[in-house]
Amino acid sequence: MRFPSFIPALMTALATASINPMDRRAMTVHESVAVLPSGFAHSGSVSPDQEITLRIALVQSDIVGLQSKTYAVSDPANVLYGQHLTVDEVATFVRPTAVTVSEVSGWLQTYGITAKSVSPAGDLLQITVPVSTANTLLSAQFSSFTHTASGKTSIRTLSYSIPASLQSHIQFIHPTVAFVPPLTAPSLNRVKVEGHAIVEERVEPTSNTVTSCANTVTPSCIEALYGFPTAKANHSAQNIIGVAGYTGQYASYSDLALFLKNLQPDLVGSNFTVMEIDGGVNTQAQGQAGDEADLDIEMTVGLAGGVPTTFISVGADYTDDIWGFIDIANSILAAPIKTRPTVLTTSYGFNENTVPVSVSIGMCNAYTQLGAVGISVLFASGDGGVSGLQPTSCSTFQPTVPGTCPFITSVGGSSGLAPQTAAALSAGGFSNIFPTPAYQAAEVAAYIASIGDEYAGLYNTSGRGIPDVALQALDVEFVWDGSLYLVGGTSCATPIFAALIALVNDRLTAAGKPVMGFLNPFLYSSVGKAAFTDITSGNNPGCNTNGFYAAPGWDPVTGLGTPNFNALLTAVGL
Repeated sequence: MRFPSFIPALMTALATASINPMDRRAMTVHESVAVLPSGFAHSGSVSPDQEITLRIALVQSDIVGLQSKTYAVSDPANVLYGQHLTVDEVATFVRPTAVTVSEVSGWLQTYGITAKSVSPAGDLLQITVPVSTANTLLSAQFSSFTHTASGKTSIRTLSYSIPASLQSHIQFIHPTVAFVPPLTAPSLNRVKVEGHAIVEERVEPTSNTVTSCANTVTPSCIEALYGFPTAKANHSAQNIIGVAGYTGQYASYSDLALFLKNLQPDLVGSNFTVMEIDGGVNTQAQGQAGDEADLDIEMTVGLAGGVPTTFISVGADYTDDIWGFIDIANSILAAPIKTRPTVLTTSYGFNENTVPVSVSIGMCNAYTQLGAVGISVLFASGDGGVSGLQPTSCSTFQPTVPGTCPFITSVGGSSGLAPQTAAALSAGGFSNIFPTPAYQAAEVAAYIASIGDEYAGLYNTSGRGIPDVALQALDVEFVWDGSLYLVGGTSCATPIFAALIALVNDRLTAAGKPVMGFLNPFLYSSVGKAAFTDITSGNNPGCNTNGFYAAPGWDPVTGLGTPNFNALLTAVGL
């Protein structure tokens, strides 16, 4: 006998309800996607037996309190300045309440599911279940989706629900409704120097620097421009640069050695260590070096001589739905303090409109914890019509995440030496998620007032503005795969700034003072701004528009301008 098609489904639902009586609780949609995002296509059903790993972000007990504390220890006008928190102290703010843990655990146990904690404070739980169980648990319909440009597939759903009684206990569950394009290496705009031996005459900081560095920016040009000390750092304890590496980008020991031999001979023999996360590796096989990884390592090791540098290789075994960007923060927090970086530089990012708000906030909360313990977190602001990795929607002036997080320092690009101008590729803008933080409110308001109605409606006038600072982003020399290249991009500027901050940290620790930590309240203070050279010309053309342009004071192309090492030392009281 043939049954109506709804009968088997009804019988399954009744059976499930008898096994899981808590299913009778009212469910409510927690997150959903109205329309499948452009660039993705539904590619079929998924076997109900296929396992899926989900992360459950629990509501943190006092994230607002942590934000306030982080601002306090990072504000030079506050009596708590420099008194960074310990990981245990941070945990008291982000650890879920006992009620939250009990309620969510009880819900999962009803389905025979036991979650494990995957964050230092226990605010992030992980479960691995068959797709059929995930569908029942979340009233979802997980399917296979393909990113058409790359061919990469993922298991996602357009909507998921949780018991209404748990709305106040769960921030989000992912991977579920996040359709984030695959992470790819930044476009470096590199040009190979053909027919040129990798031997450069060192440019000493003399009156001829401007002329000799006009078209080729060597490490010594950078040192001369920003006043880098040429002597090696001598107080490296508890001061480490962390270089984030993604997308199978591996830093080459041999390329670094060649770079130092020819461009920074005083630092020959310097190297880096490796930290592996989510199955990351750092292969040294011929031809496997990543251009971004090599650039970031060479700009940090080669400019912050004597400061230990760690390449943090993030692999593909992430389950945070954002390519390991939250995992890296949790792994750093969990690391012993003696191996924890004091500066973290990242040359990757996402267009803000491609990442769910819940995930962007989750990333921001994770990086806030790094700032609270005394880590300066730097992200490239993005390059021209491309925000780091993905095409920017020029008509809406999309900024990048996680750089728009108020607890991250966003680095833009400059070019030229006398005068310095905005690099045409330097992206910036205003967040549609995070409001303008108090530390930059006056500067953002002044810029918006200066442009009047230009681009009215194309950006959020009350959003967090990026970048915060700028450094050289054009015609910088580096070695990749055994050859010399000139490269451009904010992903070049960011590790340069990381090296500069690490050297300031070196002087601070030598004087018995704490490292700088979260930078922005200091940068926007009167003493901090005085350490920067304002850039007032140039713009980011964007696509079919003139884009934002540099102007006196802060602007969304070059931020506060470019730094000077000695002026920074004065600003921090040295």
